[in-house]
Amino acid sequence: MIEVLVLHGPNLNMLGKREPGIYGRMTLEEMNARLKEVGKMWGLKVHAFQSNSEGEIVEYIHQADERYDYILLNAGAYTHYSYAIHDALRAVDVPAIEIHLSNIHAREPFRRMSVLAPAVIGQIAGFGYDSYELGLYAIKKAVERKVNAR
Repeated sequence: MIEVLVLHGPNLNMLGKREPGIYGRMTLEEMNARLKEVGKMWGLKVHAFQSNSEGEIVEYIHQADERYDYILLNAGAYTHYSYAIHDALRAVDVPAIEIHLSNIHAREPFRRMSVLAPAVIGQIAGFGYDSYELGLYAIKKAVERKVNAR
């Protein structure tokens, strides 16, 4: 089974309460349960963690090198300035996909820049909770391509 680390960054523990007009009403716990269910249908084992701490996110990424096949990362506000997370993604041999609930390119100017983008294989933004599910789908398709290429 393909092991997927889903990392939720700062303030995502407030989903369902924080600006529901932008981020929706589903809680983080509800979303993680949904991702685990969808992942299971697609042969992916989803492990989800949330941290408000940049250093803790870096540690999860470092640990992913030996434990996970893919990373889905919503780094929240760290997306726009965390070179530490960028460097951690570059330091491990685990493909990562950057995820955002909102369309960061249509928001405030400071949110339009991702310093993580050069360190990930792709970015999915603007589809609300479905952004995460689309990330899992991208992993499913990547795995299928690898199997079919053999």
